[in-house]
Amino acid sequence: MGGNYAGYAADITCSFPANGKFTDDQKLIYEAVLKARDAVIKEAKPGVMWPDMHLTANRAMLQHLKEGNLLKGDVEEMIKHGVNGILQPHGLGHLLGLDVHDVGGYLPACPPRRAGPLARLRTARALRTGMLLTVEPGCYFISRLLDAAQDNPQQSQFFNWDRVNQFRGFGGVRIEDDVLVTDKGVENLTFVPRTVKEIEDFMANGANFK
Repeated sequence: MGGNYAGYAADITCSFPANGKFTDDQKLIYEAVLKARDAVIKEAKPGVMWPDMHLTANRAMLQHLKEGNLLKGDVEEMIKHGVNGILQPHGLGHLLGLDVHDVGGYLPACPPRRAGPLARLRTARALRTGMLLTVEPGCYFISRLLDAAQDNPQQSQFFNWDRVNQFRGFGGVRIEDDVLVTDKGVENLTFVPRTVKEIEDFMANGANFK
């Protein structure tokens, strides 16, 4: 969802349980994505490379999924072998401006597109004060990608397949916030319920969210 103000765009994504209450499995995946979002909000600042922020998000998400017994092994090795791209088959976010997916990601003087899962990023630039971007980590269980990972010994070793296969048909979770890069970090311009408690309370009580 989103809107326009003075011609400038916004872009926000919310994930929530249809019945107003998270199951344990829904909570596990949602909080993995929320931890990824939080890690980026904490670390992003001028001079930081956007691909590094993508990997920061991936590390946080993979670690939480490991703690939830979906994954096993070393998180850095998972990233080395592309497990992050199986579960988050999209980039961390994009520039915002007059267009929702704004231009300027790969200008001639900017860093080129990278290989592997990082090829999906809409920019590889360093963050600069005044930039407006989305931060939108996600976790998806896509059978085609999971099947390919299961057939790839370098990737398959990191999955607890009995557990992961329970999530086939789950779909996925994405959290998308709009942030402004400031001199010291980022300002999150998004004001919606984000924690499990906030979402459940909002779905029960609606207008009481502040």
